[in-house]
Amino acid sequence: LKQVFNKDKTFRPKRKFEPGTQRFELHKRAQASLNSGVDLKAAVQLPSGEDQNDWVAVHVVDFFNRINLIYGTICEFCTERTCPVMSGGPKYEYRWQDDLKYKKPTALPAPQYMNLLMDWIEMQINNEDIFPTSVGKCKEEVL
Repeated sequence: LKQVFNKDKTFRPKRKFEPGTQRFELHKRAQASLNSGVDLKAAVQLPSGEDQNDWVAVHVVDFFNRINLIYGTICEFCTERTCPVMSGGPKYEYRWQDDLKYKKPTALPAPQYMNLLMDWIEMQINNEDIFPTSVGKCKEEVL
């Protein structure tokens, strides 16, 4: 189990919401609705009086945290040798392009692709212009 949570691999700590903030309260509400057994449509419905961008931001961060945990549990089984291609089954191959190091879509082993993807997502989530930590200040055109 120690290997799964080795921060030198792909595990990243959860992004937390500061207790006492409106985002923290929205996060608690989102968690409660997802754990209560209600239907998904009701679980993701915007609470009355809340900002849609804040609500979406909370769910994006929660989704990232959950995917990060899931990937952390399987990353030791998917190595460059066992997973030489990032694919979605036999019909789909994913290629990485970031306009920095990879200027053209490039085939990569799955672990390398996932590391780049998780780093990119984390960079977006930590970008104050996209996900500001102050409630009610998201840019409409971004989300």
